[in-house]
Amino acid sequence: MSQSVPPAQPPQPAPVDGNPYAQQAPAPAAPGVPLPPGPGAFAAPPAPPAPVRNNVVLGLLAALAAAVVAGALYGLVIGATKHEIGWAAVGVGFVVGLAAGKTGGRNPALPVLAAALALGSVYLGQLVGEAMIVADHFHVGFGEVFFHHLDTVQKIWKEDADPLTFLFFAIAAFAAFSGSKKAAL
Repeated sequence: MSQSVPPAQPPQPAPVDGNPYAQQAPAPAAPGVPLPPGPGAFAAPPAPPAPVRNNVVLGLLAALAAAVVAGALYGLVIGATKHEIGWAAVGVGFVVGLAAGKTGGRNPALPVLAAALALGSVYLGQLVGEAMIVADHFHVGFGEVFFHHLDTVQKIWKEDADPLTFLFFAIAAFAAFSGSKKAAL
């Protein structure tokens, strides 16, 4: 009579640290040879690349675009109310800093660049506001005053500038600097 031979069993992994249910990690494969998937394993798709968060050029371009738009809106507010509004200057700075930080990341140059752009944005807004007030006073078009008589608008701005005007500049620069740093986190 012949004896039946039990089927061959795959070798069982040795227990890890006394735990019979734990398995040791498989030995690394040679370079270029993929590991076979384990029981019940599936091949996961590769992870998407992490977003680029340290792009100074992109951050600068976004901050520049935000500065132009925010400055124009600030000028519209000044022209409509015929007053400088401090909270609007804070908003200008914050929007510029937010745009720089969110798109450019943690680069240490971005908060400084955002602060400088916020200063220019507030100045642009104040010039737009002055030009709107002058155009309304003389019943001429805004474009005529702003583009053809910008030197006169700047002289009027210099005459109207007071310490509060420069405080708005400082507030906007601070808001842009701190907003850029916080947005990059």
